Amino acid sequence: MLFKLSWNNMKKSIKDYAIYFLTLVLGVAIFYMFNSIDSQQAMLQVSQSQREIIKLMITMLGFVSVFVAVVLGLLIVYANNFLINRRKKEFGIYMTLGMGKRQISKIILMETIFVGVISLVIGIVAGVFASQFMSVLVAKMFEADMSEFQFVFSKDACVKTCIYFAVMYVAVMLFNTYTVSKYKLINLLNASKKNEKVKIKNPFICIIIFLVAASLLGYAYWKVTADSHSLDTAEKILPPILMGIVGTVLIFWSLSGFIIQVVQNMKNTYLKDTNMFVLRQINNKINTMVASMSVICLMLFMTISILSSSLALRNTMQRELVEMTPVDLNLYKTANLKESYMKYGREVKTTKEQRDDSRISIQETLKNNKLDMKVLKDIIEIQIYTTNDLTWKDFLADKYEEVKAEFPRLDYSTAEMIVKISDYNKIAKLYGIEQYQLKDDEYIMLCNFDSMEEIINRVLIDGNNTISIVGKQYQTKYNECKDGFIQMSTSHTNTGIILVPDSCPLTEDMKEQHFLAANYNANTDEEKQEIEKIFSSGDSGFIQNLANNGLDIDGMTKISIMEASVGLATIITFIAIYLGIIFLIASSAILALKQLTDASDNKQRYTILRKIGCDEKMINKSLFRQIGIFFGVPLLLAIIHSIFGIQFAIKMMAGIASEKDLLPSATATVVIIGVIYGAYFLATYFGSKNIIKEE
Repeated sequence: MLFKLSWNNMKKSIKDYAIYFLTLVLGVAIFYMFNSIDSQQAMLQVSQSQREIIKLMITMLGFVSVFVAVVLGLLIVYANNFLINRRKKEFGIYMTLGMGKRQISKIILMETIFVGVISLVIGIVAGVFASQFMSVLVAKMFEADMSEFQFVFSKDACVKTCIYFAVMYVAVMLFNTYTVSKYKLINLLNASKKNEKVKIKNPFICIIIFLVAASLLGYAYWKVTADSHSLDTAEKILPPILMGIVGTVLIFWSLSGFIIQVVQNMKNTYLKDTNMFVLRQINNKINTMVASMSVICLMLFMTISILSSSLALRNTMQRELVEMTPVDLNLYKTANLKESYMKYGREVKTTKEQRDDSRISIQETLKNNKLDMKVLKDIIEIQIYTTNDLTWKDFLADKYEEVKAEFPRLDYSTAEMIVKISDYNKIAKLYGIEQYQLKDDEYIMLCNFDSMEEIINRVLIDGNNTISIVGKQYQTKYNECKDGFIQMSTSHTNTGIILVPDSCPLTEDMKEQHFLAANYNANTDEEKQEIEKIFSSGDSGFIQNLANNGLDIDGMTKISIMEASVGLATIITFIAIYLGIIFLIASSAILALKQLTDASDNKQRYTILRKIGCDEKMINKSLFRQIGIFFGVPLLLAIIHSIFGIQFAIKMMAGIASEKDLLPSATATVVIIGVIYGAYFLATYFGSKNIIKEE
């Protein structure tokens, strides 16, 4: 009997379960998708290093999944609590007919199992199909060959999903049992007659608090944008974050009284149609959900910021990766080694062999260690110079104190890197980037790192900055630094190189570094991978010869840079999407369930509207505006937070993320939020419309 009653109750209440069911299905599908990547990677033809990166990503997603499970568990408990409260009168009738609390608990238990099993099955089926698109996404991000693509079902992901959600459902069942045990018959029967207690706030105090909150947020916004350079430690970043949180809470605390005071003064608007009713309804909702609305706003802010920043980071890295890896190989070694030198803050002793090797070219070192030079082509080798007579402090000149006060952590004693113009042009020609010309008394500053470019341009902007090298004066050719680089990297990381005329009297003892750029003498990717092993594998005869001779050559290859960069960007992107969507679902579900609860509690108010002459069109319009404002207010404040938060994130990621890539990433974020948030909004509207309709 209880089984049949539970089944019939679930079918009868299917519209009430819609939001709950949607949340469970989305949660299961997303959980399965992100935990099935280990089975998807098996069919991708990727390199060993990429496979290791994918394994790292899977491990990190496993840890993130624990956090996601906790969030979803709390959300399911919250959603289930809505359903229980919705049916208090029904349970009261059961008890009146002689049914005990234990039997009611059994009914709820079976209904939970029915909904849980159905949502789990549908969610996993949806996740299995969606994970195939995930395979394509993984392959695209890692630029993998998908010639062996096939439909994949991950048994491990399925088992993991079932276990995690089974634990969540057990928690829900225990919560339901505890909740039912506290019920009293009189409270159940009169549940529909009770409303939340709403305290009327003093409008004047609300306006004061609102202005204080706006001031707090304004200062926090200014701090993380215009004054962001001062936030160079965790201790300094924390206060703006706390001000943002406090400001958000105060905004929602004061918003209801503030809005009423403002709109009431706009008589034409306040008295039009059902605006008075809508305003009072919104006022009550916000008034009783200050903490919830604040948390939802902050979760939406995190969703927007995480998704936009991570996607911008990936777009920047992808774009700059191609630009910054124009050749297959860069090698460099220190020139003129002394008996000891400082490296990473500690003294390093050198051998005679190392000192002798530092005075010869890289090509000679390669030949001396039995490298077949035929594996390389387009070889260009240059010298990079430095002198203690030209440091960052010397270059900044009269701007030094100003810059030091603003950026106290920079090392201003570092000697500037100097390169002869003809040497740089050889590299630039090989890289396919702009070449430059100089007169005998001119110099050019090259830089592509945004933060340093801003500092350098302060010095060059008046066009009359001069530097001294070996007693000779050189005038800047341009009143801004020019784009250019020598060493390959994942992004724009050149903090400054001074180009000087070939006539500049640079001496042998000023050589700081030997630098070599070259391409692999190969026509296919497979051939390039074989040459790559010569410079990267510990089993390489060349690497072993260097080790046996006590030598070491630093360097980087295009393949290793691209694989590492793609791996990092992919890990960040996947975790960001995973967390962002979960936060978005949680925020949307809480808003939806609160609105459905209010629609149920306020059903009589809509009946009164009908009695005073409002037709269904006006009532539905009133409901639509209520839900629109209810969903829109936290989203609007979250968007405002995000405008400044994303700018701060981009500045913190200076050199690896660019504001130029914010538009496409913001567009993608808008699409994701629009689909999920919009789906919950529509489901809430139609669910509320069904609840308040005239019987």
